[in-house]
Amino acid sequence: MQIKSFTFNPFQTNCYVLSDSAEAVIVDPSASSDAEMRVIREYIDTAGLTVKHVLLTHAHIDHIFGVADACSYFDVGYLMHRSDLLLMQGAAEQGRLFGVEIDQPGEPAGFLDEDSTIAVGGEQLTILHTPGHSPGSITFVADGGEVAVAGDVLFAGSIGRTDLWQGSLPVLMRSIFDKLVPLGEQTRVLPGHGPATTVGVELQSNPFLTGSYELK
Repeated sequence: MQIKSFTFNPFQTNCYVLSDSAEAVIVDPSASSDAEMRVIREYIDTAGLTVKHVLLTHAHIDHIFGVADACSYFDVGYLMHRSDLLLMQGAAEQGRLFGVEIDQPGEPAGFLDEDSTIAVGGEQLTILHTPGHSPGSITFVADGGEVAVAGDVLFAGSIGRTDLWQGSLPVLMRSIFDKLVPLGEQTRVLPGHGPATTVGVELQSNPFLTGSYELK
């Protein structure tokens, strides 16, 4: 599977285009301006890709800026976990809280659950429900477990914040240890912010995972 990453908006949020055999999905269209959205469009159009879905790791505002635009331009719907639906329906309110504008997306085309799969060309994405940062956070696992597009669950050297609506540090840690760690140390983690890492590197050096951080 081919993976192209972009970083957009004032929150420096990663967007990923995953493709195989001329089919593609856009994960977290975080483009917050016409100029940023054109970058996604031009990449996909130049590569001759057909977008099948827009996929969301979760529905915090920095990950959904470009949902309405991407769905309209590529004539597709977006898919997410049902537990983040209230966040999505409150996108405009999220924007007001952060002092930014966002086009309110319509209703999702469907919902993704644990162990759901999505075909992209000849490849399959498997969904893991990984709550804690938000109640509906999910991770997209590609290439037979070698890649995990994890949103704001696990970062290089850190983890997602848990002080937002229905966030929970114990729940997030269980998601990491019960869902991501079993994928294997070689699994490449593509986070919602910052550089890529691997499960093995984080087990060795991430203070939240090594035991040097005490879960209270």
